[in-house]
Amino acid sequence: MAEHRPAARRVLILNHYAKPLTHAGGTRHVELFGRLRGWDWAIIIAGVDHISKRAYVPDDPHFIAVPVTRYTRNNHRRVLSWFSYARNALVAALRQPRPDVVYASSPHILAPVAGWAVARLRRAKFVLEIRDLWPEAMVSTGYLRSGSLVHRALRFLELWLYRRADRIVMVADGWRSYLTSRGVDESKLGWVSNSAEPADFDLRPDLYQPLRDRVPVRGRLIVFAGAHGPINGLDKLLDAATELPEHTFVLIGDGHDKRELVQRASAAGLTNVRFLDPVPKQELQAILGGADIGVHVLAYSPVYRLGASPNKLYDYLAAGLPVLNNCPGEPEDILLTSDSGLTVDSGKIAAGLRKLAELDDAALVEMGRRGRRFIQEHRSREVMSARLQRLLDDVVATSRRSPHRPAGPPLAAEEAPAGHAPPQ
Repeated sequence: MAEHRPAARRVLILNHYAKPLTHAGGTRHVELFGRLRGWDWAIIIAGVDHISKRAYVPDDPHFIAVPVTRYTRNNHRRVLSWFSYARNALVAALRQPRPDVVYASSPHILAPVAGWAVARLRRAKFVLEIRDLWPEAMVSTGYLRSGSLVHRALRFLELWLYRRADRIVMVADGWRSYLTSRGVDESKLGWVSNSAEPADFDLRPDLYQPLRDRVPVRGRLIVFAGAHGPINGLDKLLDAATELPEHTFVLIGDGHDKRELVQRASAAGLTNVRFLDPVPKQELQAILGGADIGVHVLAYSPVYRLGASPNKLYDYLAAGLPVLNNCPGEPEDILLTSDSGLTVDSGKIAAGLRKLAELDDAALVEMGRRGRRFIQEHRSREVMSARLQRLLDDVVATSRRSPHRPAGPPLAAEEAPAGHAPPQ
């Protein structure tokens, strides 16, 4: 008799900005859900690439693209795009096979609203993933006035979602205290950090031209790979490039501030700065290791003191790059724990880069190895996917328990290596 295998469970993910590996942008979900065992999955995304501003059809069958309105700046058109995604994602989700779990991710906050509606209509569990603390992040970065009518409405919506979620996934464990202060039962909380898989970041000169061969390099090759927006603080990085003309700076990506940054570098005659267009994640992984130093820089924002889980930090470390960082909290703790970089104040980025650049080649390589080892052991996609697996398995199992039987304990943050405090 043939062995009976239980049918795979199904999770439907709502993420406006998710991308497959063959595109530039956020690949968190395809990399995590693609490693699950016993789960079928699909991601509903926008049918517009907001980086290139062009419509596109994903080349991965796990992705379902829905039409959304386009925007170019942080204004009312961006909000309209959020509404159009929420509406069309809801319609698309109702046409899919019934899921066991609906997993909706912020930002923005309207994607989880649509996710709750789908879960309610399809009698599925609702998992809310928080990748930005909304609306606190909007207030902290100056996009929203504290106490305004919109702020109060968003705070109401925030609490409404917290109460209705069966589980809440945080990318930064430091947010735990904030969420419990907002009345969230800690048993709902799970931590699944952003992450990177070191094996994916091996250099592949047979497939992709190494970064070092794409630009003329003098001195150390210092790379920033990510969004070029107001919250990224790249004006501070150009200040550092001005002070360090003996080294080469490469900025990979796009965003609302890129045109102004390019114009500033040109006007200042910064011949040691190169801007590259966004590249697909698979290509970025295969070329980052050719740099000497990775830069994680952010404009100051009080919300980052509550916690942060920056993708680019993990990417640099997975690629074996020492990191210069200006963000306190978890990024600083990771670099201290792994001894794989420096954290400095925003006004001392040039001094920090100079200190790293003056290390000899062997010291830089060893620093990169320590960071890569930390990622492998504590922040790899495999490690984080296993955490997600346990959470999803448990949330489905909970629905089958007696209402008087308690759920299992929440997924706590990992323990740090002996002698170090755990990341906050």
